[in-house]
This record gives sequence, structure tokens and C-alpha cells, in this order.
Amino acid sequence: MEQRGVNKRHRPHKQGRTERKLVPNLQGNGASYSPVKAEQEEQNVKQKAREMIAQVLRPQNLQKALQQVIANKGSAGIDGLKTTELKTYVQKHKEVLLETVKENQYLPQSILGVEIPKGGGKTRLLGIPTVVDRLLQQAVSQVLMPKFEYEFHENSYGFRPYKNARTAVGKALSNIHEGYNHIVAIDLQTFFDEVDHCLLLNLLYRKVKCPVTLRLIRKWLRVPIQIKGKLVKRRKGVPQGSPLSPLLSNILLNELDKELERRKLKFVRYADDFSIYCKRPSDAKLVSKAITKYLVERLKLKVNAKKSGIVKPVKFTILGFTFASTYQKGVKGAYQLTVGEKAWAKLKEKLKAVTRKTLPTSLAERIVKINEITRGWLTYFKGSSIVGKLRDIDGWLRNRLRYCIWTDWKKPERKRKNLLRLGVDADHAYAWSRTRKGGWRIAQSPILNTTITIKRLKQKGYIPMLEIYTKLNPSVYEPPYTRPVRTVV
Repeated sequence: MEQRGVNKRHRPHKQGRTERKLVPNLQGNGASYSPVKAEQEEQNVKQKAREMIAQVLRPQNLQKALQQVIANKGSAGIDGLKTTELKTYVQKHKEVLLETVKENQYLPQSILGVEIPKGGGKTRLLGIPTVVDRLLQQAVSQVLMPKFEYEFHENSYGFRPYKNARTAVGKALSNIHEGYNHIVAIDLQTFFDEVDHCLLLNLLYRKVKCPVTLRLIRKWLRVPIQIKGKLVKRRKGVPQGSPLSPLLSNILLNELDKELERRKLKFVRYADDFSIYCKRPSDAKLVSKAITKYLVERLKLKVNAKKSGIVKPVKFTILGFTFASTYQKGVKGAYQLTVGEKAWAKLKEKLKAVTRKTLPTSLAERIVKINEITRGWLTYFKGSSIVGKLRDIDGWLRNRLRYCIWTDWKKPERKRKNLLRLGVDADHAYAWSRTRKGGWRIAQSPILNTTITIKRLKQKGYIPMLEIYTKLNPSVYEPPYTRPVRTVV
């Protein structure tokens, strides 16, 4: 009867067996437990963790970071210290700076918030750290990059060595030519302002065990930003303008790359700008819903529904490039690269600013600036089919220069004398110098088109955009039979 009150689950013989398994083996040649050995292993782990901050503060790493910060130039931070003064400052305060970082006593200064034009009348908030903070962030980035780089996906092209925007566009074109014509374009709303600090630090902890380095990164993430003279607390987001922000953004969005890879999807990502390529519209709809849910719930990011959607290649823009169908007999589903309307509008805005008639600069200075803008723009968009559009832009730009020259002549008598020097007969020179027509109308008139010719503008240093484009893309006008033929041995 007494046995009925005993709990059947209570089995002393099995409990004893379990307890015997938990007792460490203190004898024999096998693995033995030792408090001293465990303490030594723990110290070794801590020492290895602290080795990272030692790598960050190595003289070679700091020198490389210093050169990079000075080369990047950039504006001064909240303390007013310029990049040109950084080298002298580091030489004077190097020992104190390194000691405060090692002892975990370094406190970063507030970030200077500057609004820059974004286009369409909108602005983007740019966070500018002090040059000293930029130096340390660059040094940390140089040490962290090799630890994370090999984990990043091959279809991630932003802020990575040996990859750029052109390789991303090339991959997108390759996907389209393979038949993936239904493109899921998802726009992340204010990505750099929405990055969750806890999530990011947890991802960093997988590779970074150094407590000093982690605390330093956390301080940079949490430091307040000064906007119009007022300090604002930051509890999320990465300062756009920091040397560390590109790497941190890639670390976070690498989780998105893993999810897309797990789903076996074709995609292209450049920083926070990414697109997914599908063969069928039904697949594209399902992918769009699933990835949007993943971004919102798992990565805690906001998706701009107005700018997101499913588009065909002719309606799709990636990093300034668009795609146009190639109408060739017997060829179906082929596309060529062109330039988006926003990129053309930005180019014209820059050229307008340089060729503004009220700008107090000489013609030679204008031409030098124009050549810099056009060469850089055409180098980026090299390989795109824009010959016809370039002819129109060239004609418009030359008329802008003629307008500037006509305005510089100012007085009627000076205009008459200059027209005479350019070969205009006396009657026409007098009549045009006293005309009441507006300057822009005269710039497009035959009197200036036949006198201030392309040849004369070239003598002043002007290079037409079409000429630069032809040099960058020699195969555009080169007959097939003039190309060098490689001999097959």
C-alpha cells in the first residue's frame, strides 16, 4: 500500500546514472576538466578579442587611414577641423588619442547634419563626423572589411573592391537577356536613417568579439546629430557620410542577399538599391510580397510602396541606366543600354550652372569646367546608345556658350567691333550690334552660328561631347573591316 503513494516518474537508479555522467572525468588519459586550464582558455579568448583593437591602432593601418581621409577631402565636422589640418593634429595628439581608445575612454563628437539637394525639390540629410572620428572609422573599416568581404554575395556590387555600378548594370542586362523580363523593383525608404542598431550590433558580434571595438562602433551609432544648431538624439540609423556606413549597410543587407539566395532568385544589389528578376509575372508578385514582408518584419526597414513595383525592362531604371529594345531582324528579346531621363536632367542642370550668363567667370574657365563635367559623365555612361541625344545636347551647349560670349561683350560698339573681327561685313555688324532681340535668340541666330563656330570654340579648348563619346567608344563609328583581326594559331 505504501508503494502506491510513490511517484512512478521518480527513478533513483536512473537519476544516479545521469548524475554520474555529469561528473567530470578527473582521471585517465582522456579530456580532463581543470579550473586552471579553463581560466587560461578564457584569458586566451579575451586576448584574441583585444587583438582587433591592436590591429586598428597599428601605425601602418592608421597611416593608411590618414591618407585615405585626406584624399577623400570633405567638409569639416562640428569642431571645424579640416582634412588639411588632420595630419598636424594627429602628430601632436597621437599618444593621448591612442591611449583613450585603448582604455575605452574615447568619446566621439557630435555629427554635423547638412541637407543636400536630392532632386525633385527634395533634400537628403548628410551626417558629417569630425575628421578625427573619420580617421578612426576608416581604420576600423580597414580591419573589419576582410573579415566580412568573403561572406558577401557575388551579386552585391556596392562599395566593394573590384566591383562598381557598371558591373551591376552589366549583370542586370545579362539577367534580362536570359529571359528574366519581369523585374521586382523595391525601394527602401530612407534606408540609412532606419537601420536598427541592436540588429546591426548582433550581426557584427558574429565576427567581432573585441569589446573595445564593438563599444566604439556603438558610440558612433548613438552619437547625436546637430541639425540647424540643435542636437538630436539618434536611436536608429547609420550616418550617411561616415567612412564606416558603407560596410555597415552591406553587413545588414547581406542578410537580404542570403534570403534571396535561399529562394534561388536572380537579383542585383548596389548598396540599398536592389532589383529581383523573374520569368513570369505571377512569380514576380509572390516574390514582391514575400521580400517586402521579410524587409519589414525581419530587418525592420521601411519600403516605399509608391516607388516599388513590378516593371518591364523598358520602364526600369538602375543606377541611372535604362533599357531600350533593339529592333533587329531575327532578334527577339534583346535590349541595349541607354541613359535615364533623370540623369539627362542632372547633366543639363550642371551645365546650366556653369554657363549662366551672370556667373563672373571667363570663357576659358567655363570651358575647363564644362570639359570636366562632360568627360566624367560620359565615362560613367560609356557603352550606352546615346549618339542622337548627344548631338542635341552639344548644339544646346554651344548656344549657351555663344549666349555667354554675347553677354560679355555688353556695349553695342564693342559688339560691332567684335563682329567685324569675326568676318561680318560692316552693315550687318552695325545692325546686329544695335538689335533689340534677346540674347538667347541671337545665340541661335545665323550671325553667331557662322562666326562663333565649332572650330573657333575648339581653339579655346572646348571639346564636343560627341567627340569624347567617340573616343571612349571607338567601335561606334569604326567600320568592321578596320578592326584589328586576331590571328588564330
